[in-house]
Amino acid sequence: MKNRHILALALLMFLLNACTDNYTSTDYLKKVLNNLETIESATYTIISENWCHGDTVASDIYYSFVKEYDNPSDTTIGSKFVRLNSSDTSILEFCYDGEMRALVYNDEKRIVLDSFNVNPKPFRPLAPPFFNYAKSILTYALETNDSISLDIKDLKDYVYLKLTIYEENQVEFFGKAFHMPISPYTYGENTSIYELWIDKTNNLPFKTRREMYHNISVRICENLELNVIDIQDFKASDYFPEDYRIESYRLGGKRKKKNELIGKEAPGWILQTKDKLPFSLTDLKSKVSMIQFTSVSCGPCKASIPFLKELSSIYKKEDFDFVAIECTSRNTNVLKSYMNRNQFEYKFVLSTKEVLKSYSIRSFPIFYILDENRIIRNVIYGYGKGSTENEIKTIINELIK
Repeated sequence: MKNRHILALALLMFLLNACTDNYTSTDYLKKVLNNLETIESATYTIISENWCHGDTVASDIYYSFVKEYDNPSDTTIGSKFVRLNSSDTSILEFCYDGEMRALVYNDEKRIVLDSFNVNPKPFRPLAPPFFNYAKSILTYALETNDSISLDIKDLKDYVYLKLTIYEENQVEFFGKAFHMPISPYTYGENTSIYELWIDKTNNLPFKTRREMYHNISVRICENLELNVIDIQDFKASDYFPEDYRIESYRLGGKRKKKNELIGKEAPGWILQTKDKLPFSLTDLKSKVSMIQFTSVSCGPCKASIPFLKELSSIYKKEDFDFVAIECTSRNTNVLKSYMNRNQFEYKFVLSTKEVLKSYSIRSFPIFYILDENRIIRNVIYGYGKGSTENEIKTIINELIK
């Protein structure tokens, strides 16, 4: 009898374990992937955060309301979606309908439509919606032959997954995994890290984190409703405001026009340094001054740092001085971290939306070169080692004479 009780208890324990999810197994991840496959549509609020390496505070946080549809007929992304302002859902932020993306410039009442014909790539350069993105990551983690490691932890109310990819190229997800071409600005930092937080109550991801050499991005999904909207009702143009100008995407169209600020006095500003001290345009008192509009998440901007450090050493202060203006971050902690990691001491300040607008900044890096009267004499877009350096030095030398 005693042996029968032991066998019965052992059988009961086996059945109980069989009915309980093993949250740390790849079988559980397959279950989550199956759940994602059942999502035909979803509405939710997305909280997007951008982080800089070594920082303790997000450099940028914004909220959006998203309508996401599964779209198997689109063999690129596999989704349609619209992103709206979370406070006022009548304000369009971005739209993708399977054939084109709509780039929205609300401050200019302008929408640019890109059908991906101007600059064809093997992928469509857009950030997929949350569940499409999570599905791509899980599919890759379970099926890839790449060199990866998986860390799965059962953490009470949720399951944590960390996917680390050890490939020569970094891996990005645009509907599926793409090994990105080697950038000359990665400096050998090619490891890609993706993290997912999965809610045990519905076995669906609610948070993702992506870590690359240049930045860290986090997305948190809230106020989720599943399968309550129909893809048949989705029409991109329904979200276009009637008074907005509609344009077609043109590669490099902006750079062909002469910058309208050339020959005019540079717009004034007072901005914060890493120590939260004021620094103004009038503090540049040299014969020639330069303003670099830059971003801590920009590879070419990072590549220009040795050149900027060189400029600090080859010109006298009375002849030449410059300042770099950080354009994508929102706090001075980012300035400190970036300066420490890249070991430079030249003036580095935090921009405002007003400054970006007054100088028409939409890409990085951009160099504005001013004479002693703060008249803008030249504007140089982008950075190429050697060519851009020679161009800037030539302009400086001519103005110093």
